[in-house]
Amino acid sequence: MEIRLSSAQGRWIILTTVLGSSMALLDSTVVNVALPHIGRSLNADLASLQWTVNAYLVTLAGLILLGGSLGDRYGRRKIFVLGVVWFALGSLLCGIAPNAAILITARAVQGIGGALLVPGSLAIIQASFHPDDRARAVGLWSGLGGVGAAIGPFVGGWLVDGPGWRWVFLLNVPLAAICAPVALRHVPESRDPAAHGRFDALGAVLGAVGLALITYALIGKDIWFGLLGAAVAVAFVTVERRRPEPMLPPSIFRSRQFTAVNLVTLCVYAAFGGFFFLAALQLQVVVGYSALGAGAALLPTTVLMLLLSARSGALGERTGPRLPLTVGPLLCAGGMLLMLRVGRGASYLPDVLPALLVMGMGMVTLVAPLTATVLGSVDTARAGLASGINNAAARAAGLLAVAALPLLTGLGPEAYRSATQFGASFDRAMPLCAGILVAGALIAFATVRNPKAPVEQPECKIHCGLTAPPLEPNTARPSPDEGTTDRPAPNG
Repeated sequence: MEIRLSSAQGRWIILTTVLGSSMALLDSTVVNVALPHIGRSLNADLASLQWTVNAYLVTLAGLILLGGSLGDRYGRRKIFVLGVVWFALGSLLCGIAPNAAILITARAVQGIGGALLVPGSLAIIQASFHPDDRARAVGLWSGLGGVGAAIGPFVGGWLVDGPGWRWVFLLNVPLAAICAPVALRHVPESRDPAAHGRFDALGAVLGAVGLALITYALIGKDIWFGLLGAAVAVAFVTVERRRPEPMLPPSIFRSRQFTAVNLVTLCVYAAFGGFFFLAALQLQVVVGYSALGAGAALLPTTVLMLLLSARSGALGERTGPRLPLTVGPLLCAGGMLLMLRVGRGASYLPDVLPALLVMGMGMVTLVAPLTATVLGSVDTARAGLASGINNAAARAAGLLAVAALPLLTGLGPEAYRSATQFGASFDRAMPLCAGILVAGALIAFATVRNPKAPVEQPECKIHCGLTAPPLEPNTARPSPDEGTTDRPAPNG
């Protein structure tokens, strides 16, 4: 079925896909702002706050590729709606959680819902609209999502300072109550007739469990769990090599460009994940901002991404990826070093804003070329899979950074209650994050090559997510002997 964007049904499809993807996108941006209030309300230590962020990322990163495959097989609308309802139930449980343990469990449930709905949002647009309207529909979806990302910190901060932090999660329930019925009524069902073979459920479980164990080891400073996590990771690699249709086919890493860009991704998004986790706390615990003030203070990075990412993609197309993937991380590193000026008595205009503007320009410089290079480094038939792997790698890097940075900087369990202790650890963390970014720039300079032929350009040219690069749609199918299915997915 090929629907025109100008039709009423077309507008309903845009509405429901924007609402669905926005729930997952906003949840990842506003939760950081709410952490100090969550800690005080539930009498939680820093480890619990780390898990409040990471429980969601563990299940989302571990299962997002499987979620795309389920949509291809059983119906993209069906899996999307299931993900929306699942996400809403997880959000409801978060909102009523009486203690940190239940909140963390509910966040993991949310991540499962996100893994089901995130790949389906843009896939529905790709499958539903007439080819002549598809690019405009993707642009509209992306632009509206960007506006949502821009106002998210305002809304989140207002909710935290006003009705309370629980409404950061409870807000998803009425959004889902609109999204799911609209999808069921107006979105046509679509499947991939070429989807075949078995699901790599074992690979997905091993990947998520390995991430969870390593994360637990870093947060809990437990070497035995670290060793167990490493063993599970080895088992995951072994399983993926031996299965006929693996979730993460090792053959895709035969592309040196793809491997290089994913190494850059790991460095870049590890630094971003650590930064946004700590910066939201620094602004509230040390500088003394309210939740609304902290959310608004971090807005320049999102606004710059919204306004300039499309132009950055065009510039990267002309220069080739090596230059922006080298310069972008260096700019971000400079922004993080400027954050060392943000301490007690810091003023926004001379201290906070310059750091965020420099960092935002770095993010604008690198994100769109990174996405295009991922897509261009593999065969067209594997572009959806490549994008999904890159997105999952970014989320995994972020969760490991959130787990490791407090350990590396001596951030104790109660440090977020003390401006002096937290500020000292923040000052140690920013150079570490900057160093990771410099390592990413060096990897890009040494290993990324400008292709002779133009790389495949993503349809989604506006990107405002700060925790992962955008996922891109793909309509081509791999040949059966490749043992993969494309997994179209949106910006998470």
